[in-house]
Amino acid sequence: MIYKCKNCGGNAVYHPDKKKMYCPHCDGIDTEEEVKSSRITECANCGAPLEVSRYTSACKCEHCGSYMVLEERVEGEKRPHLILPFQISKEKAVKLLKQEFQNRFYTPATFLSAATLEGMEGIYVPFFLYDYLAEFDYAGTGTKVRSWRRGNTEYVETSWFRVERNLEIDFDRIPVDASINMEDAMMDLLEPFDRKALEDFQTKYMSGFQGEMFSEGLMDLEPRAQEKARRDSEELLRETISGYTTIHADRKHLNLQRQTAAYALLPVWVYYYSYHGKRYTYYVNGQSGKVLGKTPVSKGKMFAYGGGLWMLLFAMLMFGKMILEVL
Repeated sequence: MIYKCKNCGGNAVYHPDKKKMYCPHCDGIDTEEEVKSSRITECANCGAPLEVSRYTSACKCEHCGSYMVLEERVEGEKRPHLILPFQISKEKAVKLLKQEFQNRFYTPATFLSAATLEGMEGIYVPFFLYDYLAEFDYAGTGTKVRSWRRGNTEYVETSWFRVERNLEIDFDRIPVDASINMEDAMMDLLEPFDRKALEDFQTKYMSGFQGEMFSEGLMDLEPRAQEKARRDSEELLRETISGYTTIHADRKHLNLQRQTAAYALLPVWVYYYSYHGKRYTYYVNGQSGKVLGKTPVSKGKMFAYGGGLWMLLFAMLMFGKMILEVL
């Protein structure tokens, strides 16, 4: 499937800044119309072969630059329930990357260059969103210690308390990425996404971006969602039992009941940078603009900077020696 402009026939894409479908060829707004494709491996615009992986759901034709949605991978059981449309454009994502990394001393000269940023793509990453009703039953012993001094004697008073809590927590849409191509830890760090901005799935939001369908199952990923719920439950519990010097748990039981689960696509900008045979990956949350990544170090710059510093110190020492000789 491709979205073509009714006015000029160009490829209409979703524009995050305008929050509308946009034709970059004639500046048309909401002028798109669906054009179905009969073959998943062939560009619906130019007919060139498409190189798609097993889990690709939206892609860009390398020959004509058109963006397509692979219909059979977003239909039936594979159809997402929800989508969070991109709210940050590529231009803004590049600006955020530069603000974060450009002024670091030892980054290679080609890092964040126009040529390397050309390959930066927005990707709709598959997530499962889990809803839980949780009951957290807790019992423990807390102490409060008070100390004071009279004369040369120090007194310590320890008070013991029985602490019991029973929390009922409603967890709404805990996200777990369902892509084997994305690092789980990085996807977790890229949170939060404002799930209130989720919309019912529409294929038009995918035009202009890459997309993946889930490559890991709902049941297989549930332990990760449950662990997130457990961590958040314990954090909420700690907020209710603050003020004690020490706290020791005697009983701690979390009961999780899954209410519903939804399949959703969430927006992520991805920038790949290769340096000396190693690939570095950078992520920008396509909604909030949160940036993640580790910059490579240019040994040439590091040695040049270090050498320059030593030359400056040497010159200062020599100058000091000359002054002493004159005196």
